[in-house]
Amino acid sequence: MSEITLINGTVLTPDGAVSADVVIDGDTVAAVGSDGERRGEVLDCAGAYVGPGFVDVHVHFREPGLEWKEDIASGSAAAAAGGFTAVVTMPNTDPAIDSGHLARYILDRGREVGFVEVVPAGAITLGRAGSALAHLDELWNAGVRIFSDDGDAVADAGLLRMAMEYLADRGGVIAEHAEDAGLTRDGHMHEGSVSSRLGMGGMPALAEETIVARDLRLVELTGCRYHVQHVSTAGTVELVRRAKAAGMPVTAEATPHHLTLDHRAVESMDPAYKMYPPLRTPDDLEAVREALRDGVIDLVATDHAPHAAHEKDVPFEHAPRGIIGLETAAALVAPLLDTQTLFDRLSVAPARLAGLERHGWWIEPGAPANLVVFDPDTSWTVQRFRSKSENSPYLGSELTGAVRYTIFEGAVTHR
Repeated sequence: MSEITLINGTVLTPDGAVSADVVIDGDTVAAVGSDGERRGEVLDCAGAYVGPGFVDVHVHFREPGLEWKEDIASGSAAAAAGGFTAVVTMPNTDPAIDSGHLARYILDRGREVGFVEVVPAGAITLGRAGSALAHLDELWNAGVRIFSDDGDAVADAGLLRMAMEYLADRGGVIAEHAEDAGLTRDGHMHEGSVSSRLGMGGMPALAEETIVARDLRLVELTGCRYHVQHVSTAGTVELVRRAKAAGMPVTAEATPHHLTLDHRAVESMDPAYKMYPPLRTPDDLEAVREALRDGVIDLVATDHAPHAAHEKDVPFEHAPRGIIGLETAAALVAPLLDTQTLFDRLSVAPARLAGLERHGWWIEPGAPANLVVFDPDTSWTVQRFRSKSENSPYLGSELTGAVRYTIFEGAVTHR
């Protein structure tokens, strides 16, 4: 088995940050210390943090069916370049991941590629059509633990209640794309001062908050674990805050773009800024940032959503929603959080939500060798991506904070 020694880094251990070397033997951390022992390949981590590999519970790898945008191989390469050692793929593929054999395909293909652990989320409804439950039993038996119709909310509250009741006893998670389609019809951006100025159809904050408020009542009824995807409004933050204060099994995520951009960016009419939920107001952005810092929002997830250049190179109103985010996530979020909180929100908390037992470990002997070496001070210009797609508003930007190495199960998958 291969050996690696990481030298000169600041290591994030269960007892805090220490200056130490880390010895990796096979797929396990063998030693953490400063006794000078060096085995195998030596990687210099001076000026960088050695911490648990990042985990993203919300990515779109487009396979099966839309591989020309992204596939599991290119998505995994992008994830490794961003410092991730595990990802949860959303089920809005073609066909949707609504049965056991499709979930097993994702798992098998991820293992075959081998850059990161690739875990599928399962659809809540058959074909994500919102009319009947997906094969939840098959999906559960295939190892699926997060269920979502991402791209759409489950409009039928009775159907969602049935799914919650089934999953509550098993400990599964309902992850909701909170958007009332009736309130966002013909909308392309946040409904507010900028949309009015541009004369563009808007998507009000109420569309997100209405679904979350409804779902929280179902959580009260069923006791099911519930996760709010891509929180974007101050109102949603307050709903989650109250639910947590009441002891409800609720978690939430924020994306790097909802932590760094607001709806004024859309004045450029660049389709790179079209996403959903849409970019909100500066006050919403600040509320989401503060909630991430204080733990009301548990984790960062990228909602990595690749689209081909010809799809985005159209007028704003006709462009698909979504941006890629795996390769820029850590650099965008790092300036907003202290180091320990950064790694908690990008690694420990998402691994815990997804039940990924080999990820999210602070660095200590015996821990799985799923690590990232992150340099918070290196600046770089976003010029190219490992992803097949380049639909990012950060293309051409200078960011600070770079992934130096990603190590997955003891193997260097990015350097």
